[in-house]
Amino acid sequence: MKRIHLLVAAALCITLMPGRASALDVKKLKPNQIRISYQEPTNPVHREVADFLKKKQVLEKFRDLLSVIRLPRPLKLELRGCDGELNAWYDPDEYTVTVCYDLIQKNHDDRPKETTPAGITQEDAFLGPVTEIFLHESGHAVFDLLEVPIFGHEEDAADQFAAYIMLKFNAKEARRLIGGVAYMYGRDAQSARITDLGQYADEHGHPAQRFFTYLCMAYGEDPKNFSDVLDKGWLPKNRAERCEAEYFQVDYAVKKMITPYVDQNLVKRVKQKSWLKGRIRNEK
Repeated sequence: MKRIHLLVAAALCITLMPGRASALDVKKLKPNQIRISYQEPTNPVHREVADFLKKKQVLEKFRDLLSVIRLPRPLKLELRGCDGELNAWYDPDEYTVTVCYDLIQKNHDDRPKETTPAGITQEDAFLGPVTEIFLHESGHAVFDLLEVPIFGHEEDAADQFAAYIMLKFNAKEARRLIGGVAYMYGRDAQSARITDLGQYADEHGHPAQRFFTYLCMAYGEDPKNFSDVLDKGWLPKNRAERCEAEYFQVDYAVKKMITPYVDQNLVKRVKQKSWLKGRIRNEK
C-alpha cells in the first residue's frame, strides 16, 4: 500500500511540474503575414454580396488589421461558396480561415427592415456579424500559430478575442460593431427553441450566452459608451457588476500571450484608419 501511495505521489509531482515552454523562434516571426482570397461564388444568389465585399475591400481591411501580429508563417483569409453550408472555420493544416458566402448572405438577409429601437441600423446588423465571424475564426488561428494555451472552451476564448479587438476600434465604431453582433445573437437566441438537451453539447455557447458575453465585454471596457445596455436592462445588473473584471481578465491574457508579438509601429498606422466607411443597400 505504501508503494502505491509513493507511485501516486510521484505521478502527481510529474503532472504538476512546470512543462517545457514551447519557445517560438522570434526571429522567424514576421508581421504582414496575412494573405487574402476572394473565390468566385458558386451560387448566383451570392453574387451581389460577394461583389459588395470585394468592392469595399473587406478582406483587405482584415488583412491590414491582423498584419500587425507577427506570425511564424502566412495565414490566408478566404471567402468562398460552400454549397449551402452556413459556416466559417480555421483549418490548422492549411493555415486558412474560410468564411462561406452562404453565412454572409444569411446575415445580410436577416438584417432588420429599419433601424431598431436599440439604434441598430441595417449596416450595423450586417457589418458587426461579418467582423465578428472573421475575428472569431482568426482568434483560433492566432491561438494555434502563437501556441497560446487555452483554459476552458476555445470557442469562448475566440469570442473574447473578437470582442477585445472590436473594442480597440474608436468608440463610435466599437459601439456599432458590438451592437450589430448583439443584434445577431439576440435574434438567434429568441428563435432558438431548445427541445433537445443535446443541442447544449455544441462546442459553441448558446446564442444567448454569446449575446451576454459581448455586451459584458463592452460594458466592462467602456461603461460610459455602453451605459444603456445596463440602463435598458439588456445586461443583468448582477452580471454587469463583474464585467470590468471579466474584461481585464481577457486584457491581461492578451497582453501576456499576444501583445509581445504585435508590431507596435504597424498598430499606429492601423489606428489612423476608419474601418466602417461605405454603405450597403437599405432594402431587405
